[in-house]
Amino acid sequence: MDYSSCPFCDLTVLSAELERHANGHFEEVEDDELDKQLARDLEFAQQLSLAPTAPPSAMNLTIDGDISMEEKVSCLIALQTRTTFHKIEGGLMALLRGCLELEHGNTTTIVSGYIDHFQSIQSEDKGWGCGWRNIQMLSSHLLVQRQEAREVLFGGSGFVPDIPSLQRWLEIAWEKGFDTLGSNHFANNIYGSRKWIGATECAALFRSFGLRARVVDFGPKELETFYPSLPGSSLGKEVKRIQDGGKRKAIQVRGPMDRYLLVRNHDTTQASSSGLENSGGSNIQLGDSMGGTSDEISRNKFTRKNNGRQVLIDWIWNYFSDNNFTKSGNHQVIVSDKTPLYFQHDGHSRTIVGIQVKRQHNGMLQHNLLILDPGHRTEDLERSLGEKVGWQKFVKRGVHTLKKPQYQLCYIDPGIASGEEKELLKTVESVFLEF
Repeated sequence: MDYSSCPFCDLTVLSAELERHANGHFEEVEDDELDKQLARDLEFAQQLSLAPTAPPSAMNLTIDGDISMEEKVSCLIALQTRTTFHKIEGGLMALLRGCLELEHGNTTTIVSGYIDHFQSIQSEDKGWGCGWRNIQMLSSHLLVQRQEAREVLFGGSGFVPDIPSLQRWLEIAWEKGFDTLGSNHFANNIYGSRKWIGATECAALFRSFGLRARVVDFGPKELETFYPSLPGSSLGKEVKRIQDGGKRKAIQVRGPMDRYLLVRNHDTTQASSSGLENSGGSNIQLGDSMGGTSDEISRNKFTRKNNGRQVLIDWIWNYFSDNNFTKSGNHQVIVSDKTPLYFQHDGHSRTIVGIQVKRQHNGMLQHNLLILDPGHRTEDLERSLGEKVGWQKFVKRGVHTLKKPQYQLCYIDPGIASGEEKELLKTVESVFLEF
């Protein structure tokens, strides 16, 4: 056999294989370069994964006055982020209806249609994000149940945005002139903060899309003038006077009760989730203009008869029953076409998805609100509904649990406002009902 020496490595190979062997040296060089490039790409990917998380660059952009409102909205539509959540297989409300239909006794229940549950997450929004989570719940209902809302909400994206994106949408609403008092309270800036929001922020956000969001206040007559969302409220006038250049110090108000409860203790901390009325909320102590805590108000000045909260219960019953509805599989369960209710009280907010009335043997009526709480884990809720065991403690709340001195609801009427009607929606006013 004829052998030859490789000119590159001096290895002796068969002459017939010399060309293939020599060309192999060039292929190895190319493979080596490819390996090096892959290694550099891997290192870069690892650096990205270890970098601090941040919203998309345009979401984090400080927008100056040179950019038009249309451009800001277009940018937000393109870069908003779909929220992640645990989706209940078979549908949350379908599971709830199944549980309600198995109940015995002379009961009638009215519930909303579709809705997803959004829980507060320990590492993201526990202790401050309940308002945003309730907005997400309402959004999930609107996107599925109302086609006209789906076409306008969040630029027609068709999905529920995450909290940072919702914060940007609220800032856009403020810049468009919706809820000027609320905008000023937050210094026109909410993005990236952990500030609590309430029912008026919920209403302002939805109204900015043309949705007819309404607010209803429930409370003692003595505090009616301290509701800035009410026409002629003294607190609203005080805030306006200060904004117009008055030198008096502004009344210090904050929190998810939409700035209408006066804060006496500014050093309070968030309470951990208890799964009860204040689940995921706060132990903040709020006083009246005379001084004293909300508990003292309940016991003393604003003591009411036991049926005082029945005003709230009756309103909710009339709300869900006063429209078109369809029967579920059981005649005792009715599905209303009304939106769920954003339910606000001192230190926390939740979402009301229905109401149940049971006629007792003595002829008395017993009411239960059906409530979704952002402080509950969605998987626990799904498990209890699926197994039909213990679900009542997650969903049902009787009149006896309504111990707060004030409550506030936000709901959304059908249709899309435009023109002069949409301009009128920029001022968030509420209807006041006395306990």
